Formats: sequence, structure tokens, C-alpha cells
Amino acid sequence: MADWSADELEEWDKKICKIGDDLGLDWYPIEYEICDYKEMMGHMAYTGMPTHYRHWSYGKSFDRIQTEYNLGMSGLPYEMIINSNPSISYLMTENPMSTHILTMAHCVGHSDFFKNNRMFAETGADTVIDRFKSASKRVKKYMEDPNIGIAEVERILDACHTIKYQVPRSPGIKRRNHKDLKKYYHNLILNDKSGRWDHFDLEKIPLEPDTNLLSFIAEHNRNLKDWEKDLIHIVERESLYFIPQACTKIMNEGWACMMHEKIVNSLGIPDDYYLSFIRLHNQVVRPHLGRINPYHLGFKIFKYIEKNQGFDECLRVRETHNDETFLKTYLNEELCKELNLFSYSFHHREGYDKITDVSGENSWRTVRDDLIKSVGLNSIPVILVKQLLKDGTLILEHEHDGRDLELSEANKVFEHINKLWHGDIKFTTIIEEDNWEF
Repeated sequence: MADWSADELEEWDKKICKIGDDLGLDWYPIEYEICDYKEMMGHMAYTGMPTHYRHWSYGKSFDRIQTEYNLGMSGLPYEMIINSNPSISYLMTENPMSTHILTMAHCVGHSDFFKNNRMFAETGADTVIDRFKSASKRVKKYMEDPNIGIAEVERILDACHTIKYQVPRSPGIKRRNHKDLKKYYHNLILNDKSGRWDHFDLEKIPLEPDTNLLSFIAEHNRNLKDWEKDLIHIVERESLYFIPQACTKIMNEGWACMMHEKIVNSLGIPDDYYLSFIRLHNQVVRPHLGRINPYHLGFKIFKYIEKNQGFDECLRVRETHNDETFLKTYLNEELCKELNLFSYSFHHREGYDKITDVSGENSWRTVRDDLIKSVGLNSIPVILVKQLLKDGTLILEHEHDGRDLELSEANKVFEHINKLWHGDIKFTTIIEEDNWEF
């Protein structure tokens, strides 16, 4: 039987909010929903949204989560919280009051981060639930339409999900449409006295490399039906909503951990609650063997900033950075050594992972930069739309960053792109320092 009541949760929530205010935090109102562990699995599988469109991948995710949990291979999160206004957070019925106190304090940190970090400025927190609800209804309508059906809808969604992160990854930089770009380059040509723009082709599509492959296909494939274009845009908008979370995972979790520690330490909770808090807190922020725990890394860096530059600097940092700039700026030699960070890579000839660098005086920057390459979406290749030829051939280019593509995986991806484009595609990349064209 639970050792808590709804009234007690409300009382602790008021105390937590008072301390959050005293710390200078500014968060969305939080609505807490109590659910059991099976419902939590469902929320995890469906990205936490109260409503979401149907797709087999979410069912597969639920089955995996349930199997791993039943076999004792993994636990469940203590909470989930949605970037919305008001924020929606799920608390598990089975957890004791001491855990709820920590997770509610943790949620205040998350919601404060959502509201203040620049990466989330364009996510539309006020309307996101309605947008997801509308998308869910439209997908359902297409599935139930006898002229379309489930199989056709999932064919499009499968293809879209494969390239769902081939969208702009920098929020705030608005994608200019072809008409606006044409006007911009036309003015450049008219005012050019150096001859630099004499041979610029104003009829070229796109006029500059386009990072939004999904949107480009929807706009320029004339063979797509309206419902197909709508599905593409649904996936595109969902990706744009979730990208800030992927690009701030270390910061977001580190900030939430720092806030729950500060808040709980100021609550004056009973000794038995506090012992439980210490145990749970240490479980959350402990390092993981052989891999990065974002809670641990983010928490340690924020604590380091507070120690050396004060809490006001922490408030500024949580507003202005993403994981890449956060690590580049604050993960210094001292922290790399303290955290025992190292780089490793898989050696095909030997058939196992091999340590390549450890954090030392001359190598810590290499370790840090290798870590940065793996955070957020940095491990996902960027595909640029270079040109649409008059015969309908789509020219794509891999933005090579020193890491070659896995060709077998690349071929699978292009099979899905073909399902959306219905025409010839040429793709260029670099493999072992040589130019390749597919």
C-alpha cells in the first residue's frame, strides 16, 4: 500500500514550488498524473504524449520495454515530463512518498529548463498537445479511409521515420522558401560589381543546400497525394519538437538533478525520507561503466560552474547553451581527469573496442571532442539536398565530418527515400577519402 495521499503530494508540491521561487527558477505550471507501471510503459513507448498517432514502431517499443522490465534487465523511470504549457508529468503509483518528493523537485528543474533554454523557444509549448492530438486524428482518418488504409499509411510513415532527423537542427533559424531565396539572390546579382554572381543560376532548385529533406520532398514531389504530404509534415513537425530535447539531454538532466538536490536539501524532510533521497540521488547521478550517464556528466559540470563562477552563472548557462556548446565551453582538463573520461573505437581487424585516448595534459581535448561527436544528433549523418534536376533527378550529398557512412545502412535508408520520391536519386559521399556517387 502506498505511504502517501493526493493531499500530501499537494502539500509537498507547494513547499517545492516555494523553494524553486526562492532559487529564481521560472517554470511552466506542472500537472501531475498518477499512473501504474504498465501505464508508464505506454507513456515511454509513445514519447510521453497524452495522445499520439498509431504506428507499429511504438508497439514494438512497448513490447521491448515490457520484456526488459519483466526480465529484470531494466527499471522504469521515476518520472516523465512533457515540454508543454502546462507541463505534464507522470508519477508512478508504486513509488513511495520520498521518491515522489525527489521526482517533483526534479520536474521543476526540467520545466524551468524547457521554459528558459533557447533551444526550446520555437517548440510551441502552449499548443503542442493540441497539435499532437490533431495529428493523431488525421492519421487515424487516413488509416480508416477505404481508399488509403493502414498499409499505405504505414508505408509512408516507415519511410519518414527513417529520415525523421533530416530536418534543421538549429532552432530559430527559419527555413526560407524558394520565392524569398530567389528575391534575395536576385538582389545580390543586381548589386554585384565584382562579377562574383554573374553565373549564378536563379532557376536552380534549391538555390542553396537544403537541410530539410522531409519538407523538400513534400514540396517538390508532384506525384504525392495530399494525405501523403500531410503525413510527411506530421513527422517533420514532430521531429522539430523533439530535436531540442535530443540536443540538450546532458544539460537538461544535469540541471534537473542539481535543482532536485538544492530543493530537497532545503525542504527539511524527515530523516527516513532524506536517507531514501540520498540513496536515490546517488543512483541517478552515479557514473556508468564504459558509457556516459548524462545525469552524472551534466550534474558534475553544473556543480563545477557553480563552485567556480556562482549560481547566477548556472542560470545563464541553462538559457544559452546546448550540449555541444556546453561541453565545448565547460568540460575542461580538470573535469576530464576527475571524471576519468576516455575515447575508444571499434577495431575491425581485432574485432573489439580499443581505448584510443585517455584524459591527460595533451589528450583531454581529443577525448572531449570525441564525446561531442556522439552527443545529441551528432552521431546521425546530415544529408543535404543539393539540386533537383529538370528530369526529376534528386541530387543529395552527405555532409562528411570525417566519419564514413556504413554503406549497408545507407542503402536501406535510400530504399525508404525512394518510397517518398518516386524518381531517380544521386547521392555523393566520401568513403576512405575518395568521392563516391550512388
